Parts: sequence; C-alpha cells; structure tokens
Amino acid sequence: MAPSNNTWTGKTIFIQSFSPGATGNGFINATNLQYSTRKWTIAWQQEYVGNNYNAEVGYVPRKNYFKVNPIIARFFFPKGGMVLSHGPQLTSTYYFNTKLNRTDNETALSYLITFRNRSTFNAVAANDYVELLAPFDPTNLGKNFLAAHTKHHWNTVGFDAVSAPQHTYTWSLSARSGSYYNSGNIFTVSGDIGYRIQPFVNIDVTFQYTSITLPQPWGENHFLLTGPKIDVTMTNTLFLTAYMQYNQQTKNINLNTRFQWRYKPASDIFLVYTDNYYSGPIFVKSRALVLKATYWFNP
Repeated sequence: MAPSNNTWTGKTIFIQSFSPGATGNGFINATNLQYSTRKWTIAWQQEYVGNNYNAEVGYVPRKNYFKVNPIIARFFFPKGGMVLSHGPQLTSTYYFNTKLNRTDNETALSYLITFRNRSTFNAVAANDYVELLAPFDPTNLGKNFLAAHTKHHWNTVGFDAVSAPQHTYTWSLSARSGSYYNSGNIFTVSGDIGYRIQPFVNIDVTFQYTSITLPQPWGENHFLLTGPKIDVTMTNTLFLTAYMQYNQQTKNINLNTRFQWRYKPASDIFLVYTDNYYSGPIFVKSRALVLKATYWFNP
C-alpha cells in the first residue's frame, strides 16, 4: 500500500513452505502498517512463523512464534532555537508461542530531541520480560545456566547521543543501567569516534564496555570490546577496508583486511585476509585468505 500522499503505507506477505516428509505448520505471515504525518507516527508490525517453516536459502531467528510490535510517536516543532524537533515515543515488542502464551517482551518509553545541526539526544526507559526457551548463561562464560522456562523481569534506563553526521569529526555515545536477569545488575556504555579525510578516507574507533553483577557462581564480570577501522576509497571502483577488534570476553584479537574491486555494476571481486590471535599470551589461533567473486547477469 503506497498512496500518493504517503500518509498510510504498508505491506504484507504470506508464504507456505513444502518439504518432503515434513509434518506440521509451514506457514508464515509478516505485516507492516504505518500512519505518518508531520506530528504523528503510528505503526503496527506483526510476524507469524509456524513450527515447520523451512526458509530454504534464508533463515528465521526462531520458529513457532507470533510477534507484535506497536509504535506511537508524537513530534513537536519549535519555531526557533537550536532544537528542530522533540517528542516522546512508546514502543512494545511482544513474542507469543502459537498458543498465544507470552514468552518475552520489551516496552520502551523514549524522548528524542533532534537539533538543527542534525545531532540527536534520546533518553530511554525500558521494561523487559523473558521466559527462557532453553538453558541460558547470561554472561556467556559457561559458568552456569539459568534453567529453561524460568521467568525474568528487569528495568533499565539510559541515553543515546549522536553528533551531526555532516561534520569531519563524528561521535556517538550510548549508556544503559539497571537490573538484569536473576537478581543481577548491568551497566553498559558504548560509542565511536570517527574522522573523515574527504573524499578518500574514513577512520572509526568503536568501543563497548559491559559490567554484569549476578549472584554466585557468576559474580561480577567486566567485558571490553574495542577496535579501530579504516575505509579507503582509492577510486570509484577500488576500495580497501581494514579493522582490528579486541574482545576481552572471548580473549580474541581479530585483524581483518578486505580489498574490493567493482569491475562492473553490481559485480565485485573481494580478497580478504583474516588473523585471529589468543590474547593471553598472544599466539595465532587461525588465519585465512579468501577470494570471492560475484557477477551480475543482466541480459
């Protein structure tokens, strides 16, 4: 649905998969409907995936669920000053099994401020609920697992700040703090700093720090993920990307370099070299050199 005034937009899909010997429900549906004006955005999204749907050449995050995602946002536009627009947004994401029993949901209330230079600041408060469908380690360290079918609630607050995208220097910063799973607490902060040498080079350094405190046997855990990335545009058909990433949780250092040649529209040759190192002490875990070619058949 795409009317000329663009106020109402939406689409829906219906898919049935057929697999030899398969029994059960292989049907899926996804629907999105949105009403947008200068002051309001109201949207509804839903998904249904049967327990025997076969994506063949794709994937679905899980099966046997029904999801709804309503959104409502209101915008205010000051006549002057440094603020271009501001307003609240309420969004909820609910998952149910196909018997319509709730398995998890997140409800978030946020207030977004957009400045005239296009930088933004967003304050967020969220409530989460999850019923675990399988045993789960909230630290991913293999210390212990929360039992399947246990139910957990927690609340978090935080903010997201993003600089004006047109500047030579750019940055973003996000933080969340609150309770977490089994009587625990979580604090996470992430961001990036970027610098552009127009029109050839873009340098970006990202980081994410997470502190999780849970009852024993997990205890207090700290994780750091960080690394620089550089993109070089040599011509309109030759590109080079290189990045390094340090993952404290997995004790891994990854080095990756990718050369791309777009020899014709939508057709590329990629040459990728990757090194993975164990960080304590440093030694090579794996390395690979990969060549990939794509060709667009366009009669």
